[in-house]
Amino acid sequence: MHESPLPTSLHGRTVLVTGATSGIGHETALLLARRGATVLLHGRTPESARAAVDRLIATTDVDAELLCACAADFAVFDEVAAMAHKVLREHPRLDVLVNNAGMAPPERHTVTADGNEIGFQVNFLAHYFLTCLLEPALAGDPGGRVVNVSSSLHRTASIQWADPNRVRRYSRLAAYAQSQLALTVFASDPRVTAVSVHPGVCDTALLPLYAQDGVAPAAGAEHVVRLCDPALEIVGGSYYDRSERVAPAPAAGEERTVKRLTRLADVLIGRTTP
Repeated sequence: MHESPLPTSLHGRTVLVTGATSGIGHETALLLARRGATVLLHGRTPESARAAVDRLIATTDVDAELLCACAADFAVFDEVAAMAHKVLREHPRLDVLVNNAGMAPPERHTVTADGNEIGFQVNFLAHYFLTCLLEPALAGDPGGRVVNVSSSLHRTASIQWADPNRVRRYSRLAAYAQSQLALTVFASDPRVTAVSVHPGVCDTALLPLYAQDGVAPAAGAEHVVRLCDPALEIVGGSYYDRSERVAPAPAAGEERTVKRLTRLADVLIGRTTP
């Protein structure tokens, strides 16, 4: 497949990148700002988000006026909601949401204060919640898009519908893969125009999950930024392995799975009762 170049200009576009304090997210923020986009860099704390902005200003040629810091601990739904409301107040039109923040689940089964396995909450549920809350900003004219930074490991996963928090049988790799499958399935949600991308195996904090060498995060970021370009037409639910559009795991395209995941996620984020 012919690989489209990175967009030369994104002037006038506003993009929120979650997990932008390091790795692929930080490099994605840099590439977007260099192309003229206003970039909201998300970090787990206000201090880490501000430090990421300051680092770009001090070490690169990007315009400081294009960078904004925002913060939320994705292990705490109340913080996700507070950040979303702040973004809506300050940026009522959002052109792109890059759902990139992620973590390798710990070896020991860990549950958040919201009652969810921490990897499932941070890697999927928080992004689901954030995307739902930001839908008004993404639904303008022209409509915005969502880019989910997923993983090829989603193909190894199954969603444990009766035990999504994996209380009965836990492994960090299975928990991570489940979160990536859920994120990939979520791209087919008809409420927003979304795609998923595996940016390649990159040398980030997630590398130990892959047990192989990784490329520089900047290389992975290029594949993410390419999908942020409005000149690149996308089809909701599409999945990209780096620059190539390929078929995801079969479950990702099943309408019944999308609906079932929506019902499960709404329960787990507290929008509906079981």
